[in-house]
This record gives sequence, C-alpha cells and structure tokens, in this order.
Amino acid sequence: MSIFDEQHQVANYFVKNNPNFLNHMFGTTDIQPFWIADMDFQVAPAISAALKQIAERGLYAYEFNTEKLYTAMVAWYQRRHNLRLQSTAFLQLNGVLTGIAVLLQEFTAKGDVVLIQTPVYHQFDQVIKGNGRKPLPHPLVLDDGRYTMDLAGLEKTFQQAKPTAMILCNPHNPVGRVWTRSELQALLSLAEAYNVRIISDEIHADILYHSHQFTSIAALDRANKHLVLLGSPAKTFGMQSIANGYIYTENEEYFKKLQQKIEAMYLHHGNAMTNYASIAAYTEGELWLDELLAYLTSSIQWISKFIRAELPEVKVIQPEGTYQLWLDFRALELTDKELKQLFVTAKIGLAMGHWFGEAGKGFARINIATPLANIQEALVRLSIAVNALKKDDLV
Repeated sequence: MSIFDEQHQVANYFVKNNPNFLNHMFGTTDIQPFWIADMDFQVAPAISAALKQIAERGLYAYEFNTEKLYTAMVAWYQRRHNLRLQSTAFLQLNGVLTGIAVLLQEFTAKGDVVLIQTPVYHQFDQVIKGNGRKPLPHPLVLDDGRYTMDLAGLEKTFQQAKPTAMILCNPHNPVGRVWTRSELQALLSLAEAYNVRIISDEIHADILYHSHQFTSIAALDRANKHLVLLGSPAKTFGMQSIANGYIYTENEEYFKKLQQKIEAMYLHHGNAMTNYASIAAYTEGELWLDELLAYLTSSIQWISKFIRAELPEVKVIQPEGTYQLWLDFRALELTDKELKQLFVTAKIGLAMGHWFGEAGKGFARINIATPLANIQEALVRLSIAVNALKKDDLV
C-alpha cells in the first residue's frame, strides 16, 4: 500500500469541501469534489518537520532567508530539469497570479491585448481583465487526442490583433501538454518577430509523466526579452496555502523595474513558515515527489482502462504533465447545463470545461491528486449515471 492511498479528513473550510462553494457551483453539498487543483495527500515529512520546528520555536520576529531558498531552487532546477539558473535572478511575491498581475502592469498598458491559449486556466482571463487589459483567446488544436499549438494561426493573430503579451501555460492546465523544445522555439521566433512578450507560467514544471521533459522559456530566451514566472512549490509539493510565487529574469533592466514595483507594493515580505517549508521541499522532498509521480502514473493507467471499458463515450486526453485529467464528453451531446446535471447525479464535482473558455465546452477536468479509491468510487457512479442517461434516450 502506498502512502498516497491513505485517506485523511478533509475539513469543510478547505475550498474544495466548503459547503458555500459547493452549493454555489453545483447546487448541492452532496458531492465528491475533484474540481480544484490541490492535493489530498499529506506533504513530504521534511516539510512537516520544518513547519513543526518553527512552530515549536515560539519566536516569530522579522526573519528573511531567501538566499538559502534561492540556492536550493537553483540546485533543484539543475538536478530535475538540467536548467542552469542564477540565484540572484529570482524575485519573490505572494503567489503566481500576483506575479502575473505585476508583470502585466509593468510590461503592458491598459487596454492592451493579451493572448491566452484556450482551453486554459480560467484565472488568466480574470487577472487580465482585472488589470484593465483585454484577453484574447486563441484555441489550441486537438488532433487525434493530442493538443498542439496553432502556430500558423498565432502568426496571423499576432499580425492582426497585435497583442503586446501572451500568457503561456507550460505544462498546460488543463490539457496536460508539456510543450517540447521545438514548439517553444517556434513560438519564441514568432513572438520576437511580432514584438509579443511571453509571460511563462511554469508552476506545474515538476509534474511530468513517462519520458516527457520540461523545457523552460528561460532555457531558450537567450536575449532575455521574455518573462518567466517559474512558479512555486505549491503544485509540486501540495503547499497551496503556504507557498510563495517566484519571477525569474536575467534581464537586469527588467529585474530592477520589477524589484522596484514589488517592493513599492510590499509584496516581497515572505514569512518564516513559507521560507523554511520551501527550503525543506526543494532539499529533502525529491523522494516523496518521485513516489507521487509513480502513484499518479498508476492512477492514470487505471482511469484510462476503466473509461475505455465502462465509459466508451468519454475520451481521456492522455496527460504529459500536471495532476489534472482532461476528459472529453462531447460524444454525449449534452449542453453545459445537462453535463453539469450528469455530474451532480453521479455526485462527482468536476471542473466544467467551459470555465476554461469556449474551446473547453463539452469537456471537464478531474483532479487526480487524491487516493485512487476516491476516483474509483466516483467513476463507478459516473458510469451508472451515463448508462441511465443512455437508457432514458432510448425510451
């Protein structure tokens, strides 16, 4: 039995289980939540030990130790991704979306067009609008069960709509693509030709399957024209509520501008709990992560086999990264409302595909970072609900 098979009590004040959220989104609290991208697994023991040590110390004066953290992050990226980074090129703030907001404010103007590749994490749309910019959805291409970038379409859009920036999601949430080096190089060439600045959100960089390799924009952007939001230990180590975000840039001009802005808004003040937990994660969490990836790989295999056998109308978009699975329900020919009702009937709370943009209609996202038994129970109920739906259609 894996450590990840262990069931833990999920408190009602966690977002995924909060009755107010469940009622608002699904109209019921009698539902098993798989809709939000956090883990149901306990963190690596080293993280718990670091937090316990700080808690028991009982002293919480001003404390900053980012140098040790950045050194640990540099070693991590070199070891896991063969990516050479500079410890002096990181900027800390309190989250990935905060980082995107700061980058938009500093490097785009109000009213500017910012391109996103849909279906994509719905908060990108919100942070663009919230900062007075205009989101421009550009759909990915789904061909034979795999998503790719529409590079010819992107070039045309760059020419006509003239976006000043685009947000790249790598690995991509929700479709699970890990963009290849050649894909990213082609994208960079287009962006440089049409003066589009890429903001690269790489928060899922460590969640990779099979032989897929993560390539950061930072490894390809030799002229340092673009902006890398390397992300956070949040997704990798299940630290969503205690992790910071990090911007990375070797462009000295960009760095100084961003540093000034972040410090002017007092966004750079971390806390000791976050700092020590993150250091522990990057220095002692590697074995835990490897075990997690093996467990998730096994879960994906079971889910894929079950859906092929029991839910043949549903297609699994095989993930290359992230702990989200993107499921294609279009063959059921249901409206968004009908698809949601199907999930409610099955008592399974999935993230509706249309939340991720028009290109997500007919799809849904399931978070698989939970004991497999939870997923098995939910998918059995879903298969029963789908079979009942098909019988109703025959009556």
